Amino acid sequence: MAEQAERVIPLTEPPAEDGEKGPSKSALKKAAKEKEKAEKAAKRQAAEEAQKKESESNDISKNDYGELPMDGAWPSAFPSKDEVPRVLLTDLEEYFGDASKMDVEGGPHIVFRASVENARSQSAKLAFLVFSRGGASIQAVVAASDDLSRQMVKFCSSVPAESYVLVHGLVKKPMEPVKSTTIQNLEVHVKKLFVEGKAEAQLPMQVADAERPIPIEGEEETVDGRPIVQLNTRLNNRVIDLRAKHNQAIFAIKDGVVALFEEFLRSKKFRGIQTPRLLGSASEGGANVFKVEYFATQAFLAQSPQLYKQMLVAARFERVFEVGPVFRAENSNTARHLTEFTGLDMEMEFEEDYHEVVSLLEELMLFIFAGLKDRYKRETDLVRSIYHVDEFKLPAKGAVPRLPFSEGIKMLRNAGEEINDFDDLSTPQEKRLGALVLERYGSDFYVLDEFPLAIRPFYTMPTAATQAKYNPEKPNEGYSNSYDFFMRGQEIMSGAQRIHNAAFLVKRMKEHETPVDPQGEGLKDYVNAFKAGAPKHAGGGIGLERIVMLWLGLPNVRLASLFPRDPSRLSP
Repeated sequence: MAEQAERVIPLTEPPAEDGEKGPSKSALKKAAKEKEKAEKAAKRQAAEEAQKKESESNDISKNDYGELPMDGAWPSAFPSKDEVPRVLLTDLEEYFGDASKMDVEGGPHIVFRASVENARSQSAKLAFLVFSRGGASIQAVVAASDDLSRQMVKFCSSVPAESYVLVHGLVKKPMEPVKSTTIQNLEVHVKKLFVEGKAEAQLPMQVADAERPIPIEGEEETVDGRPIVQLNTRLNNRVIDLRAKHNQAIFAIKDGVVALFEEFLRSKKFRGIQTPRLLGSASEGGANVFKVEYFATQAFLAQSPQLYKQMLVAARFERVFEVGPVFRAENSNTARHLTEFTGLDMEMEFEEDYHEVVSLLEELMLFIFAGLKDRYKRETDLVRSIYHVDEFKLPAKGAVPRLPFSEGIKMLRNAGEEINDFDDLSTPQEKRLGALVLERYGSDFYVLDEFPLAIRPFYTMPTAATQAKYNPEKPNEGYSNSYDFFMRGQEIMSGAQRIHNAAFLVKRMKEHETPVDPQGEGLKDYVNAFKAGAPKHAGGGIGLERIVMLWLGLPNVRLASLFPRDPSRLSP
């Protein structure tokens, strides 16, 4: 019996020295399977790498595509400038407008940079891409041949949308016009392609999303079953959003407004100026200023260059203008307000009457409108094809509707509005008056003149009739030599004749609806400027983004600001 007991084979491994049991059969089996699986994966990977190396060694195009190094070195495979011209897509049609340039065997060679709108594989031997740059787009073909490998076709078809690429190709006539691109009668047959800036495969939004209108309150938020990307999403991803063709057009127009503004004023002998944006005090009064730390004290961001413009006129600059940022700490979350916008400001002496300045400003605005219509028609039409709006109606030169404020009040009352003689206009009332003016005068542009004195700044000159009827008990009663300009029923500019007499200025500062101290920080130097003698002068400040918004019919002023700032947005 003892011998039999000694020959018994244990069914499990003997216990470990510490008394614990060893691995079970199932655990050993699982480990063996994992080992086998890992060995197979390693063999498969080794086989794939070997196949890839063999494929690369046999790839006739291996030097003609890929990703450029970070230092941006020019690919050695690319021809020199002397051999092949560098072109811009925007110039391509004009460059090859001369048919003789197409009479090159195989097609003329070009080199260009562009972004990839999309890339798709038609087969293992054929891929189509769309390249775009500067508002122009063109179809490209990548076809396998004795000189171009399937590997290159595969690479090109897999380039992520929005990647920036360097391309060498042949320009040819397509079999039929390509309707999906702006360049329809030419296409590029790619010979070499390198990715200079690769985009991630999954972006937060696509450029195609940005090329549709933002949803307007009360309207559907889908188009053709696809959700419309909201304004906040677009602004949070502004770099992608700004690539949209109509956004490129918006900011070409915005730059055009500035150029036209400067061109006109320089032709009228105005001088460009640059005034401070950091102020030692909230010099224009009110609470709508931003405070900033300034070493051991605090400073304020300028609400406008107003006081400095006037001081420069007093300094014998005679006619001045400025284009620069303006800051307003107004907690207004509307579609037409920003906390930082671009101001187009001007100030000038006049000879007899402040209406000389009003007339010049009307001429300025008509010059800008005519310039936009003539020089930026393509961009305007592109934007308006997305944000549908009626053509901006302009009066004949010299016939801008110019209404006294009292007449505007009368028109509103006749239309059923309840409003007092000296009330400021609300936004809905401004729009209603704009519609009434359009109906009566056929103009989307008009001027409202002689605003109530009580609702204008302390430096505004009262009318002669108001001064003649001056009542010390009611010093702010009556009208002023001030004016606002309107587009489509919304204010774009505020201006006035300024007080140029130091003693009268001090008086008005003290008795204004919101009194200010003439000896206060930021105002003392301003008042002293007029003690040295100053001419009669007037001017105005125009909101650049407002002009762009209303000319194009944009639903929100933020669309006219590259990186808008409002009460809830400080980035990007």
